[in-house]
Amino acid sequence: MSKQALTGWRSFVPGVLAAAVCMLASAVLSAADKTPGLVKTRPSEGRFVETDQGFMVPYTVTIPGTELSFRMVPIPGGTYLMGSPEDEPGHKADEGPQISVQVEPFWMAEREVSWAEYRQFMKLYVIFKRFEQQKIRAVTDENRVDAITAPTQLYEPSFTFEFGDDDDLPAVTMTQYAAKQYSKWLSAVTGLQLRLPSDAEWEYACRAGTQTAYFFGDDPKELDEYAWYAETTNLETIEPVATKKPNPWGLYDMHGSVAEWVIDEYREDGYAWLAEKAKNGPIPASEAIAWPTEEYPRTVRGGSWEMDAEDCRCASKLGSNVPDWKAEDPNLPLSPWWFTSDPARGVGFRLVRPLKQMPREEIARFWEIDSEDIQYDVDVRLQEGRGVIGIVDEKLPEAIEELGDDDD
Repeated sequence: MSKQALTGWRSFVPGVLAAAVCMLASAVLSAADKTPGLVKTRPSEGRFVETDQGFMVPYTVTIPGTELSFRMVPIPGGTYLMGSPEDEPGHKADEGPQISVQVEPFWMAEREVSWAEYRQFMKLYVIFKRFEQQKIRAVTDENRVDAITAPTQLYEPSFTFEFGDDDDLPAVTMTQYAAKQYSKWLSAVTGLQLRLPSDAEWEYACRAGTQTAYFFGDDPKELDEYAWYAETTNLETIEPVATKKPNPWGLYDMHGSVAEWVIDEYREDGYAWLAEKAKNGPIPASEAIAWPTEEYPRTVRGGSWEMDAEDCRCASKLGSNVPDWKAEDPNLPLSPWWFTSDPARGVGFRLVRPLKQMPREEIARFWEIDSEDIQYDVDVRLQEGRGVIGIVDEKLPEAIEELGDDDD
């Protein structure tokens, strides 16, 4: 190569690299503009989280086909100690040992799923039955990956709704499997990756940068400002969502109201299974998930309106018990979608959405059946015609509208 050509090449390469960098930056900014809750320009006011993809900001999600909406707020990434120290009042063995966990940024629903929202999911039972009758949107081996099972009607609504079923009350008594199917349905119709939080993500969001028993400090006397719990309710009514003060990251009812499903199994020995790995430094939250393999026990967090203050701490948790929580269910097999007995009327959930899009096989673990017992219960219900399965995608709201008004 001649000296002149070499000089020209040297001047050309930086230009190409600069252009490539500009194109890449432009692509990142364009993605930020098109992603709900992500903007390229630093907001002049309000909460935001700066990331390498742009600025995460609060945003509102409207459930397609309805006028209902919910708000997602940004949760920054960071490292924290999961669990509680042994000298914390109310500390239990399942809250230790404390483990350092690294959490990636995500959005979290600022409040728990309400009955107004959950009823849209419940309506799918009748809708999917009508699809079957009309032989439309059939489920096949090829598209079954995009299907969900819709919850059957409540066996005894008067029990579930004894303390109220107003639209703004938190939805309760659903199984973790039903909550997972709800998140898959809503993900499909909105085009967003929505799921239950992990145990580590939930506690991190609840603490909101603090390491005290409650996100506001250690004194339970202040809990009344932030939570509905046994000492502040008449134990005869459930209160509407988001009527107390939020935590520093804008999340309501993380203490009290209803305890919330997370994806993890419940372990009486807490985080002992992570202790050896934690010696090498903070554990990524994705590697700190205790993936369930049995129907129960599974973990609910945050305490409920029926529980004492110490059971509503950041680190407190409860393990589900299917025989006890379905003691009054007369069905055989027992419903995979509903509980019938307390403390289930104090159990609900809220959703999260990760900043980084997850591959299909990874997000599917947050949606699908993970236990042979649950699979059996669902299969029997479907075979006997007491259950129903349907395809969920962005075309579902339009298909529902074409059915008319009989889906109520």
